[in-house]
Amino acid sequence: MKHVTEAELKTAAIPFAAQQTPLKTQQVLGLNIVDTTAEIAITALLEPGHRRAFFLNAHCHNVMTTDRAYAAAMLRADAILPDGLGVELAAKMAGRDLTANLNGTDFVPALLQVAAARGLSVYLFGATPGTADAAANTLILRCPGLRIAGTRDGFAGAQDAEAVIADINQSGADIVLVALGVPAQELWLDTHAHRLNARLSLGVGALFDFLAGNVSRAPLWVRKSKMEWVWRLAMEPRRMAKRYLVGNVSFMARATRIALNQLHVNDVIKRGMDVTIASAALILLSPLFLATMLAIRLDSKGPVFFQQSRVGLKGIPFPVFKFRSMHVDAEARRAELLKTSDREGICFKSRNDPRITRVGRFIRRFSIDELPQIVNVLRGEMSIVGPRPALPQEVAAYPTRAFGRLAVKPGITGIWQVSGRADIGFEKMIDMDLSYAKSHSPLLDMILIALTFRAVLSGRGAY
Repeated sequence: MKHVTEAELKTAAIPFAAQQTPLKTQQVLGLNIVDTTAEIAITALLEPGHRRAFFLNAHCHNVMTTDRAYAAAMLRADAILPDGLGVELAAKMAGRDLTANLNGTDFVPALLQVAAARGLSVYLFGATPGTADAAANTLILRCPGLRIAGTRDGFAGAQDAEAVIADINQSGADIVLVALGVPAQELWLDTHAHRLNARLSLGVGALFDFLAGNVSRAPLWVRKSKMEWVWRLAMEPRRMAKRYLVGNVSFMARATRIALNQLHVNDVIKRGMDVTIASAALILLSPLFLATMLAIRLDSKGPVFFQQSRVGLKGIPFPVFKFRSMHVDAEARRAELLKTSDREGICFKSRNDPRITRVGRFIRRFSIDELPQIVNVLRGEMSIVGPRPALPQEVAAYPTRAFGRLAVKPGITGIWQVSGRADIGFEKMIDMDLSYAKSHSPLLDMILIALTFRAVLSGRGAY
């Protein structure tokens, strides 16, 4: 078989069927993977219409790289569901977190429980003779009220495709589960699913064997620990060694390569600079940290550190850390002081804010209060250089163009900070942040870091 390149996988698009409940997706391994909860996915898949869904795990992706027909069939599916730790890790390496792992052995029974409650029926096609019948019996016990429209084995019963299609359609099944194994089940559905009357056709791999008891299933606590592959390797060493050791090593190497290709080189360099600078700063500034903590403790009642929700990259909220520079009731008093803002626009700043403590004025003057955000940088929520993270209520009042500043990670310093800080109006700040988001580079970051020292010493706009 001809090798399928990663470029070919990336350039194809999945035509999702029209539906009332849209399925949110994330691009992982060059594929649009369903990124939502099991409940939402089930609701979308069971809506009226005709859709074809497949699962993706590390083994599936390994097969896709050498089987062009299978890869094409996957790309033409209406939904690809993430199945297994390998896909989760591949997503994380690309900087994304999938909402849920929709493992087929748990997801399909859950889907059929909802189907039973709605009076929908299911047809089981595949596996060795008698396995589909045994699996159907298990499903009837697990899903009270589930109607089994019919069963058919995947050996002699699968030889005549016309007879299979006719049998499924005559059964009136709403859902068709096909367990012919990867990639045979996906290829069969890719060729014939458009002739089935069922609203949902789903490739389910070895599910029938699990339900029938032919293959031992990992206990629930093992599945939840995400270490099922270790348990399965112990239970079936000969059969699973190649798939779970050799196969997963190959898959993870490929996933790493794809993730690096998807990341912009500048972003990789920027993250490296962030970790290096933040780590060094945390060590070198530790005496200043201790002195500041002591001064805050002696000056006023309350905790040394202040934690506040801010809006970060792509609008995702995160807790920002600062040295406390205000009295403990500062947040409660904010609303009454909004009219006294000395800054144009929606971002509040007051030169004579009565909530600021004596030590607070000093650490703000030299931006010492911002230093704990080094921890935010190490956690990946912020960068050394970038737009300042905004409050949720400020983002809620943003004009449309201002949302462009959320396209990059917020930073401890940036163009706004070295140009006058609070003396700069909101509209001008947005212009600066949008310019940075569009043209940031490692060189620009180094220049802004150097200029930050001058801005801190001058104290311009710091209040």
